Amino acid sequence: MKLYIVPLAPNPTKVMLYIAERTALGADMGIEQVVVNTLKGRHKEPEHLARNRFGTLPVLERDDGSHLTESRSIISYLDERFPERRLGSDDIETRAVERDIEQVIDLRIFEPLGIYVHTVKSPVGYPPDPVKAAEIEERLPLPLDYVEELLSDGRDFVAGDAPTLGDCTLQSVMQFVRFIEVDVIGDRPHLRTWDERYRSRAELAEVIRW
Repeated sequence: MKLYIVPLAPNPTKVMLYIAERTALGADMGIEQVVVNTLKGRHKEPEHLARNRFGTLPVLERDDGSHLTESRSIISYLDERFPERRLGSDDIETRAVERDIEQVIDLRIFEPLGIYVHTVKSPVGYPPDPVKAAEIEERLPLPLDYVEELLSDGRDFVAGDAPTLGDCTLQSVMQFVRFIEVDVIGDRPHLRTWDERYRSRAELAEVIRW
């Protein structure tokens, strides 16, 4: 299989971190990662549009030549195809909590911050939008405080003592924000400690570069 990616972008990074975490657990999914240079417009060329008509990344090319084009569907597919040594608990009740935490992070932090970066200093050249940026800044404290509270009990990761998809989702967008040199963590010491500790892990060095 091949995973078509662009480094730094949050959605590809989420899948890349997920794969790195699975690899660290001993899972061998045999996925080749292929960079598509979006700055040169490679995602708009016919070769990539044949994989994904929307021109977005990531894209997973499966063994039969078919493609999955959304990060969540890619991760769900890999979870089911390679169930051994997957992230998170096998207990249904614990896993439900892990998924709920990840969904809060995805919908209330990941998605708005992904937009926020482009309203402040877009890596692909979108014009600044200070009004939209201010709206997002107003909404962020509540979900960031939620994560700060989760981490306040001394846990190492957002859902407990081991990494889950929630950590991948959160770190992928935190890296995106670091790239434009904006600090959204503020006075949240537990979140800041998590951020520094999580991205310093050797097994993630090939993914987290900012």
